[in-house]
Amino acid sequence: MPLVDPVTMSRTLAKGSSASSPQKAVTISPVAVLDAPLARPLALARPAALLALLGMRFGALVADPVPTLKSALPVVAVVQAVYAVLCLPVAGSQQGRAAKKQRPGEKRKGGDGAGPSPISSAVLSLVLAAIATPVVHILFVLFGAPFLDHVPHTLLCAAHFSMLALFPTFYARGVDAQALVAVAGAAAPLDETFGALLGAVLGAWLGAVPIPLDWDRDWQRWPVTVVAGMYAGATLGALAAGTVLYGKRFSGEGDESTAGVATPSSLKEE
Repeated sequence: MPLVDPVTMSRTLAKGSSASSPQKAVTISPVAVLDAPLARPLALARPAALLALLGMRFGALVADPVPTLKSALPVVAVVQAVYAVLCLPVAGSQQGRAAKKQRPGEKRKGGDGAGPSPISSAVLSLVLAAIATPVVHILFVLFGAPFLDHVPHTLLCAAHFSMLALFPTFYARGVDAQALVAVAGAAAPLDETFGALLGAVLGAWLGAVPIPLDWDRDWQRWPVTVVAGMYAGATLGALAAGTVLYGKRFSGEGDESTAGVATPSSLKEE
């Protein structure tokens, strides 16, 4: 009769049990607008305000992009900060965790207090958006923006992109690696913050199409059409993802999604 090493046998059984047990999926919930009297009207009015600002300053943007983008940036930052504080849950707050589904028998963790301060979180998110601006600038250059020419134009365009698309994501998602990877991989459910990011990317990409065309128009100069497409895409994307497309996913996975890369084959209800 062969001898059996109990240590080896216990390790084998442990490996088998761990391999057979499925891994726990990470739940990425959509960011819901706060249940407050002013939250929903402000969330609906913000896209109109940003598009109105773009329309009023479009002539100045075409004539002289750098000072126009520079003077408009603080206004956009204030609009985005007020929107975030009054309409979005802070990352890590009780409102931000309320949308997560509880499993049968799971108990809520105690000690949920007021959570992070919205004002301090907004300031921190502004800092993170500013830090991300040079990275966005490099991405613009990699996708065809001028490298040595029009550096202030590209940097200010990247700053506006960070304010429109990245600031709400940092405010509502924080620095949670799983959530940020899910957003970057298009695996997160659609909400206003994710819709603004997708819309800004798509709008900036479509906005670059008229630039190389031989029309000899002043508004074809870099980065006028990119800024216009970015604003239109971010506002309309946030509006659509926060209403009719809220909670839908690009992947065909179930309700709980890991932070993997999704395939745009279908949209599934959250």
